[in-house]
Amino acid sequence: MTRGYPETTHPYGAAVARLIDEFAKLPGIGRKTAERLTHHVLRVDESEAMGLATAIQAVKKSIRPCSICFNLTENEQCTICADPRRDREVVCVVEQPRDITALEASGVFPGVYHVLQGRISPLEGVGPEDLTLNQLMRRVRQTGVREIVMATNPTLEGDGTALFISNLLAGEPVNITRLARGIATGSVLEFANKEMLADAMKGRQKF
Repeated sequence: MTRGYPETTHPYGAAVARLIDEFAKLPGIGRKTAERLTHHVLRVDESEAMGLATAIQAVKKSIRPCSICFNLTENEQCTICADPRRDREVVCVVEQPRDITALEASGVFPGVYHVLQGRISPLEGVGPEDLTLNQLMRRVRQTGVREIVMATNPTLEGDGTALFISNLLAGEPVNITRLARGIATGSVLEFANKEMLADAMKGRQKF
């Protein structure tokens, strides 16, 4: 049985019911939108529909975390870590790979990144051990990092994560800064415009 209809009673049959249910699992997709997406797939040419399926399979098979910063990449290192023009002594700490996309659009940050793969959230069962904090500490101690830019989201969990990291780094010879608070408290980086992020990055302050 699927979430919307029993397989025996769905107007279009079990295959359509399953596709609707799978679309409805996507973040931000409600039942009505899932049904519209399903009808779109049914309406387009088979080659276009299979192109979507093939693209999903390809990213699941080929995309992996960067061995250095945990950004998404098809190679051992992401394009940013592999770029010799980037300043490896300045590391911007973000929660998710999509935050890198938002910050890169601002075009003002010359350094590299570190993706935590989440933020500390006890209510969701996410603790420090679930993040890439050990790898961050190793980078600081072994690669001559001189500045850590805290770019966790300005939410309760994001600020708590940044504070936890700053305490971890308290004994290390590294300068800790954070984005300027032109970004409203409670917002997330991926929805901020590039001008706002550029100002926040250029105006970063002592943590």
